Amino acid sequence: MNDDLKALVRTIPDFPRPGIQFRDITTLLLDPAGFAATIARMVEATVGPVDLVAGIEARGFLFAAALAVPLQAGVLLIRKDGKLPGATIAEDYALEYGQDRIAMHADALVPGQRVLLVDDLIATGGTARAAIRLLRKAGAAIEQVQCVIDLPDLGGADALRADGVRVDALIRFGGH
Repeated sequence: MNDDLKALVRTIPDFPRPGIQFRDITTLLLDPAGFAATIARMVEATVGPVDLVAGIEARGFLFAAALAVPLQAGVLLIRKDGKLPGATIAEDYALEYGQDRIAMHADALVPGQRVLLVDDLIATGGTARAAIRLLRKAGAAIEQVQCVIDLPDLGGADALRADGVRVDALIRFGGH
């Protein structure tokens, strides 16, 4: 169904290290019809009304902003810690070698608001799971995550589903 979009994603072998097949969405973003179709299909996959679309830094911002317009929702930015001015709340998450931290403004949402979480790609799900914990800590009602690309062999979407969140992705690529 989304083979037209999949064909617009460039694969760069051995980036950022040998054995990795990097899925580069910049080629999809450069195609006006492909980008428009991506947003339209993500809107169609959205369940229920949405108050805010939360985008994960950085490519998630592009899709969150574009989705928010037809959904008549606001855009909430989830950034790496230390990048937002003002009071923030944050959540730690594990990386392959170490830890990282994401944050959002403490006043970015009103408890009970319905939030759709968006990112360009889901791999292991570590960042998305941290974002869900962060949003829930702030009082958000979050039941759905949308990604353009899923790498199902890495298990991220399954981990989110195990956390009780619906996950939708337009494109799936096997491997890493």
